[in-house]
Amino acid sequence: MTWSEMQPLLSQACWDTLYMVGWSTLIAVVGGLPLGVLLVLTDRGGLLQNVVVNRVIGQIVNVARSLPFIILMVALMSFTRTITGTTIGREAAIVPLAVGAIPFFARLVETAVREVDGGLVEAVQAMGGSTWTVVRRVLVPESLPSLISSATTTVVALIGYSAMAGTVGAGGLGDIAIRYGYQRFESGLMWITVAVLAVVISAIQLAGDYAARTLHRRGGHSGAAPRLRLLKTRKPASADVGKAA
Repeated sequence: MTWSEMQPLLSQACWDTLYMVGWSTLIAVVGGLPLGVLLVLTDRGGLLQNVVVNRVIGQIVNVARSLPFIILMVALMSFTRTITGTTIGREAAIVPLAVGAIPFFARLVETAVREVDGGLVEAVQAMGGSTWTVVRRVLVPESLPSLISSATTTVVALIGYSAMAGTVGAGGLGDIAIRYGYQRFESGLMWITVAVLAVVISAIQLAGDYAARTLHRRGGHSGAAPRLRLLKTRKPASADVGKAA
């Protein structure tokens, strides 16, 4: 197969892979971020301590993470058909990709949020801050560099999952490698596909590492301290009058 024949195949496959991974990552972040924060809040000593809820959520996350992706795709075929109307193609692949990524990202979020300094949380509570205020002003901003690294790890994992999804007709670079590189013995195209995947993964990893380092240098784990001043309650006017007298 000549390069002129390979190029359109690779271009379309790259777009399909990025499309699947992009939407799956977005859904994973939207679903995994609150789930990971909830695992921290409901744990022993958490702001919303509830051991039963924590264990139930933890077990669901553990079971979902333990399933190999290829088995998860097959198990979710009926659900995928209900959502997208088909089990083939990039839209159909987004469903199992997102379902598999949500618990994966949630555990990474849990680890990142647990690293936040408890003193900042206590400071916000002492100022009368609610649980939502703690999450919004401290837990998420303070763990943001780690959350960026977690999202990068999730994207890299999803690229590998999307290559597996290509084995069942989802399209993308994995589909090209299987259909042309393996089934048609086009070893040249298969190795080019492997090289493209390596370049894409390296670029995403470098971008994620750069973003995490930049956020850490600009504030990192001390960035919430200036914001805590916004939560301080003003002294009553009567107290000021009394001092003036």
